[in-house]
Amino acid sequence: MPAIVLYGPPAAGKNTVTEALTRLNENYRLYQRLKVGAGRTDGYRMTTLSHVDALRNAGSLVWETRRYDALYVVDRASLTDMLEVCIPVLHVGQVGAVKAVTAALPPATQCVTVWLWCPRDVALGRIAERGTGDTTARLRAWDETAPLPEADISINTAEVHPADTAAIIHSRVQARAARARGRP
Repeated sequence: MPAIVLYGPPAAGKNTVTEALTRLNENYRLYQRLKVGAGRTDGYRMTTLSHVDALRNAGSLVWETRRYDALYVVDRASLTDMLEVCIPVLHVGQVGAVKAVTAALPPATQCVTVWLWCPRDVALGRIAERGTGDTTARLRAWDETAPLPEADISINTAEVHPADTAAIIHSRVQARAARARGRP
């Protein structure tokens, strides 16, 4: 059972690459993190703080982070459920999140970690195009996002087209799955 963790700063192309992956193969699906707070709702499972507190108290949280005046959460049950029916594509922006998510996956999971990045000026242009009104906060998050040199794949999305990026990732996922099945 494969999984993909897309890591990178804001505007590095995580959503765009996920869309390209889903066009390439219908088994890829965005893992929708839980979200508490204002702002964009598309791509998230909106919930309440009391629900997150209950998950936390039950030991069911894999990762949680606060950004842009919101709380974002990866929960174990939804991640495990997705692994049974598709190839989840998780978006994260902290090195600790990559480590927490990969550690929480079942041992048989063939996880591919991908560091997506782009130059800051490219990110600024992409953020401005979104028109979300939080450019300063997103650039601060961009500045705070550390490199991930131990990623399986590293791609500068200013130089590699999203469809090509998806093909590179898909090829790595297929190779991992083949090795897991005992094929070269």
